[in-house]
Amino acid sequence: MPFPSLDPIIFEIGPFALRWYALAYIAGLMLGWRYVIILSQSARLWPNGPLASREAVDDLLLWITFGVIIGGRLGYVIFYNPGYFIDNPSDIFAVWQGGMAFHGGLIGVIVAIIIFARRRDIPLLSIGDLVAAAVPIGLLFGRLANFINSELLGRVTDLPWGVIFPNGGPAPRHPSQLYEAGLEGLVLFIILSGLIWRGGILARPGLAIGIFLVGYGLSRALVEQVREPDMHLGFIFAEMTMGQILSIPMILAGLGFIIVSRSFAGRPEK
Repeated sequence: MPFPSLDPIIFEIGPFALRWYALAYIAGLMLGWRYVIILSQSARLWPNGPLASREAVDDLLLWITFGVIIGGRLGYVIFYNPGYFIDNPSDIFAVWQGGMAFHGGLIGVIVAIIIFARRRDIPLLSIGDLVAAAVPIGLLFGRLANFINSELLGRVTDLPWGVIFPNGGPAPRHPSQLYEAGLEGLVLFIILSGLIWRGGILARPGLAIGIFLVGYGLSRALVEQVREPDMHLGFIFAEMTMGQILSIPMILAGLGFIIVSRSFAGRPEK
């Protein structure tokens, strides 16, 4: 089917242009922040009192924003195109030209959470659980923006829902961005929310982090099977893409968090 008539730019006023991609980041951060507020203040989830004050959660948003932007950009530079940026170092800061990596953003967020938790004296794993529960919201909007931008294309397919992208040649391709929006975003959010509100997993600090890491890693590795490898990288090892390779340590780390969380069953994190 043909690509829908969607302009990556929502509107322009002189030199200023608001893009769907930028709006996706804003929406993901703001809605994720609101969800963390709800989780952190819920008496049902924290019978001994809120995990963090509203002021602290507001401060967390700033730390997370810097972590996402700085980590996401440096992750793209280091993991996906180091040769180009070695030759063109000034372009490292040209984020408006595109180029962000989720795995780099994840590392940036982890660093931000560690610094924030220490400064605010808030249990590290518990605040990490809340952030992990909210991340799928941003992933959902980000992948939808990738689809609108006609980027990160899927491989050629003959399935009836294949999309003819404007920059993908005449053959229909997997809408891999929508697959990722569904799996990494919507499905993972529903699973984590159900386990938090109905399963009480926040009583085991680190468990939500582990489930998120495993869920994202498996989802990304699966969708990479139908996603076109980055042209300048191709397949890295045994027909594995960079996204799949970077997802392996995520899955292993997630399993580690799940195992460690068992030691907190029935007692609070200190």
